[in-house]
Amino acid sequence: MAKIFVLEDNPAIREVVELILETANYTVTSFANVSDFMNREAKEVADLFILDVMLPDGSGIDVCKSIKSDCMLCNTPVIIMSANASIEQVKKGCVADGFIQKPFDIDFFLQKVWELISSSF
Repeated sequence: MAKIFVLEDNPAIREVVELILETANYTVTSFANVSDFMNREAKEVADLFILDVMLPDGSGIDVCKSIKSDCMLCNTPVIIMSANASIEQVKKGCVADGFIQKPFDIDFFLQKVWELISSSF
């Protein structure tokens, strides 16, 4: 079962994303802020990262840069989600593997997740 790390500060959105992913048989670990995400258990490895852009203590774009610059994580796919940033802004800031505009279509969201996870195995 693939493991997905979700970094989303909005509790309602985080809960919906968790429910959608768990219903699709993914294992989900969620974080409400950058600090908790960066201080996670180092031995826990994700198959996919889903990052919100605007966070209370940082930016998902900066977290994406950090992931992609870490030789242990650089091949793990990253999806950026945002209600405010455009795909062009995200592309300028980091090399994410996918972008999902909020609000999102559940089928599109799950298709993107499946594509990126299946391509990394």
